[in-house]
Amino acid sequence: MRHQSPTSERPPRAGWSVIRTLLPYLLEFKGRVALALTLLVLAKLANVAVPLMLKEIVDALNQPRAALMVPVFLVLGYGLLRLLSTLFGELRDAVFAKVTQRAIRRVALQVFAHLHSLSLRFHLDRQTGGMSRDIERGTRGISFLLTFLLFNILPTLLEIGLVAAILLAKYNAWFAIITFATLLVYIVFTLFITEWRMIFRRTMNDMDSKANTRAIDSLLNYETVKYFGNEQFEARRYDEHMSKWETSAVQNQTSLAALNAGQASLIAIGVTALMLLAADEVVQGRMTIGDLVLVNVFMLQLYMPMHFLGFVYREIKNSLADMEKMFRLLDESREIQDSPDAVPLQLRTGAVRFEQVAFSYEPDRQILMDVSFDIPAGHIVAVVGSSGAGKSTLSRLLFRFYDVSSGRILIDGQDIRAVTQASLRAAIGIVPQDTVLFNDSIYYNIAYGRPEASREEVIQAAQSAHIHTFIESLPQGYDTMVGERGLKLSGGEKQRVAIARAILKRPAILIFDEATSALDSKSERAIQDEMRNVARDRTTLVIAHRLSTIVDAQQILVMDHGRIVERGTHRELLAQQGIYAQMWALQQQEES
Repeated sequence: MRHQSPTSERPPRAGWSVIRTLLPYLLEFKGRVALALTLLVLAKLANVAVPLMLKEIVDALNQPRAALMVPVFLVLGYGLLRLLSTLFGELRDAVFAKVTQRAIRRVALQVFAHLHSLSLRFHLDRQTGGMSRDIERGTRGISFLLTFLLFNILPTLLEIGLVAAILLAKYNAWFAIITFATLLVYIVFTLFITEWRMIFRRTMNDMDSKANTRAIDSLLNYETVKYFGNEQFEARRYDEHMSKWETSAVQNQTSLAALNAGQASLIAIGVTALMLLAADEVVQGRMTIGDLVLVNVFMLQLYMPMHFLGFVYREIKNSLADMEKMFRLLDESREIQDSPDAVPLQLRTGAVRFEQVAFSYEPDRQILMDVSFDIPAGHIVAVVGSSGAGKSTLSRLLFRFYDVSSGRILIDGQDIRAVTQASLRAAIGIVPQDTVLFNDSIYYNIAYGRPEASREEVIQAAQSAHIHTFIESLPQGYDTMVGERGLKLSGGEKQRVAIARAILKRPAILIFDEATSALDSKSERAIQDEMRNVARDRTTLVIAHRLSTIVDAQQILVMDHGRIVERGTHRELLAQQGIYAQMWALQQQEES
């Protein structure tokens, strides 16, 4: 079955599934969460007590001969309760900040590490721009979800419950009935409209990711765009997604206006009904002016939380939608995994053996068929053939980016599927045909082969790759930035950096995948001499296009349509007058 790409359609995760995913991060700081919840309750208790204190002040001042000190104490208590309500809320946010930021850090790290553990097949299918936007929105959604779910939904429900209990205990039951009825209708209306609006939000997210993917892809290929004068073409393709995004954004905003208008209408009806009831109670003498003020202030205090409850619910749903794609990345299964009983590779001599290896990227496209050969320890084996013959696939299988369909690959007699991937790849160094560098300094890119290496070792590796003199001639030397994907360096300079990086790694097994293809003849000869020195006493696989680079190999394999059709030394293959001899004659003719 074909591995799904990150953009493939899947059913969205349920909201509670996403929330459950975040619970372990909350439990990491149980004490902080408990303290934050305690402060939350204290803040709401103080907030609910404010209208009660205000009622007492109004009733005390309504007496014709009220003692002056009584309202003063009540006013001081009123001010203290307001202060405590705010103070407890701020302390709660300060205590919980570490929980939120640690959760964001842990989830982002988990996604980052998981992406690196996925197979090459996944990364060949991915769309980098859209995926980076999904991760960015997802991590931002974590902060909102944790903060507002715990500190807005819960306290709002708590405050509504406390107010309803006070109204039920102190006054006519209709006060509590009207409050609950308004709340129920409000919640049902908000849930229904918000679920409908989520269609527009998801479409916005999809179009935003696709537009970002298009922009990133176009900018990475800036030179190609310029070569063909396709600036307007790229702008039109980008605007196709932005146009759909605009349509969804307008629908999202207009539906939001309808939702807000409906919520405000429901709140207004509920508050009006309560005030009419309270006014009638005052006229009948069953309630005081202070009670009327109490009900009014309660309604004002509930209006904002209830209105905010709708906003928070909408934003939580938006956050869940934003987080869906990020967590979907964590659902991507690892195609290549260490077996449960995998052990580190035990390197002795570094001998490599391919035994009847067959492989296909797709079921209907066979790449390798019954490939068998040995690379004895310290020997150089070269592989040549036309494009698409399967040469580079050999190196990918040796690195275990893919597993063989049948047969096996052995290093010192150990099946590479039975050893850990980390130990396997630590033993192999490669100079790829297409060298892509990090957007950092030349020093960083060479040192990447062994980050713990000293500066002297990095410079020595550069000297071995014949790039030290060039680096020293640059104004910033080893601190020169290479640009996005190393675009500030020529192809030959990039490949020499890659060679230096491989030298620094000190691997037991070396792979040169057309490593000199971008070099001029003079540089190529210099690099070949150094490659021979580097390859001495190392098991080396050379994938070559120029036959002149592999005439000294102990064995040359000629591949055609996924099979080894000829093998032998340079002289033996020329004597056979087969495919290799034809390729040699053709290249000699081209060079002359």
